[in-house]
Amino acid sequence: MGNTILEVVNLKKHFLQRSGLFSTLRGQERIIPAVDDVSFYLKEHETLGLVGESGSGKTTVGRTILGLTPATSGRILFDGRDITALSARDFRPFRKEMQIIFQDLDAALNPKMRIRAILKEAISVHEDINGPQLERKMGELLEQVNLKESKLTNFPHELSGGEKRRVGIARALAVGARFLVADEPTSALDVSIQAQVINLLKDLQENLGLSYLFISHDLRIVELVSHKVAVMYLGRIVEMGLTNRIAESPRHPYTRILWSSLVEKESKEVPGASSGGRSGDWGVFDFERPYSGCRFAPRCPVYQERGRPEKCTDPSTEPHLRDIGEAHKVACHFPL
Repeated sequence: MGNTILEVVNLKKHFLQRSGLFSTLRGQERIIPAVDDVSFYLKEHETLGLVGESGSGKTTVGRTILGLTPATSGRILFDGRDITALSARDFRPFRKEMQIIFQDLDAALNPKMRIRAILKEAISVHEDINGPQLERKMGELLEQVNLKESKLTNFPHELSGGEKRRVGIARALAVGARFLVADEPTSALDVSIQAQVINLLKDLQENLGLSYLFISHDLRIVELVSHKVAVMYLGRIVEMGLTNRIAESPRHPYTRILWSSLVEKESKEVPGASSGGRSGDWGVFDFERPYSGCRFAPRCPVYQERGRPEKCTDPSTEPHLRDIGEAHKVACHFPL
């Protein structure tokens, strides 16, 4: 791996939630810590997989890094330069190097524009080219994502899900981005198309030297594409390390249950197979849980087995990420 391209330090993004008109008038509002004290780094040509349940804060992390959502506090450094609080004008040069592959391409791609116009618009924002040079650039982009040039005349609704995903990738590459936030890039695609998209992303990374923040709930795909994995729960990273260690030897109970759920799902697809996973032992995901102490404690089997120790729910002893060796970090009082 090369130099560090992205460093996120103690990043926080809090939202205000008002429960009604009278609460607003009285100044009563609830703070939702969507991202709460998140830190990690990403090297050039590397992929960090960001996993967790819906609502854990994964997408908010990606959007905040790209300046699409302002950070509440913390620092974001790109190539060693602090971009956390830049104005839209000052952020523009970085926008060329940092792009996102949106999850919902039906919303991200203008349905009234042909693919030619969509790519032209993306290129023209940062490059002053036209005529044959522009046509050549668009042809190169389509070739990179394995699409025929004939697709330039199509509207988004005339493309398949896999083709729209490739257009989204081409648009991100159109400005010469080096870092991509891939937000659920394989969602709503058939398994065979998912494999094609993953292989494309891996080829582009090798050929163009790209770095990815790969956001997904599909753990098997995360294992295939990621060098490192960070596991989020209610706005915090609870475990982080090399992909094989996270998948094979998880130390946080939440991570263990996530991967056990994957093993259980796969074993059910094999007649006669059984699983030792305990995914059925934990409770329903509840956003009303207190944001102090260990946030996973109310659902944690270890917490229950140990007689619900006060240490786990005491706000003054909230667990933080600590290194347990071999670049593996876990935020748990009783790691597995």
